[in-house]
Amino acid sequence: MTYGATILDAGGLRLSADEKAFFRDADPFGFILFARNIEDAEQVRALCGDFREAVGRDCPITIDQEGGRVQRLVPPLARQWLPPLEHVQRAGAGAERAMYLRYRLIAHELHNLGIDSNCAPIADVACAETHEFLKNRCYGEDTQAVAAIGRAVAQGHLDGGVLPVLKHIPGHGRATADSHLDLPHVASRPELLEQTDFAAFKALNDLPLGMTAHLVYDAYDNRPATTSPMMMQLIREQIGFDGLVMTDDISMKALRGSLTDITRDSLAAGCDVVLLCNAPLADRIAVAEAAGAMTAAAQTRAEAALAARRPPADLDIQAAEDELAALMGGQVYG
Repeated sequence: MTYGATILDAGGLRLSADEKAFFRDADPFGFILFARNIEDAEQVRALCGDFREAVGRDCPITIDQEGGRVQRLVPPLARQWLPPLEHVQRAGAGAERAMYLRYRLIAHELHNLGIDSNCAPIADVACAETHEFLKNRCYGEDTQAVAAIGRAVAQGHLDGGVLPVLKHIPGHGRATADSHLDLPHVASRPELLEQTDFAAFKALNDLPLGMTAHLVYDAYDNRPATTSPMMMQLIREQIGFDGLVMTDDISMKALRGSLTDITRDSLAAGCDVVLLCNAPLADRIAVAEAAGAMTAAAQTRAEAALAARRPPADLDIQAAEDELAALMGGQVYG
């Protein structure tokens, strides 16, 4: 079975008849959830069942549940977390363990609802110029510390039966524009990028899934990394990431052109899967048609990623919460 080279979403709380028919034919690799898709636990489980029934397999279902500003599940379905950077700062020397526990608990929440992937960790290394949309989602300004915390975050997911998605490869921390609205340019010289931004991702290059950054690295190319063959080669060879690479959402304003052109350019550059979010059904159909089926190499990476899914390890929730509270000085939730 060869999967479609897309990750798509649903328009509402359950799949429409048209969506079911489309997903059955297009067979996207996986799906992503947003706030509009979430009402209560029973409904989320039913929607996840709709997705898997439509494609006839145990496809991955992901979500953006970083905590802080970016979390689709909120109380009473899930804990309301502090922004990641604040969490790291409060935990201090215990940041790695605290972030492991945080995301182990998040993984428990997700898996309980039928969600088996999460768009985290973020290995973007923050700096003084990091745009506000990203700054408090990062784990700090020190490359080694960011990589170590990123490893803890990934392990928390994996121990909870949830696949982590490493983002935003090869590094979004130096961007001074919001890629949801504009195309950022990073003018830093290669030597600096290799020692800092790229190095954090290199330390995590064994993770099963990754997401690209929609920004231009002026020292390398004049195209966004997502659609740049040069940057995708750098991700594969210099950073050494051999997991499944999905684009960030191709409907973001950083990318210019039609959705079908962006789809073709992303896959031609070397991305394995195209992520399209918040689009009408006609656009989802057009993107799926433009993407077609995965390449043989992408299919191999997809199967390897799915093989990394494991049943959750046992978790004493009360003990994890108590340990986390101790590490955080009592201030755990937002």
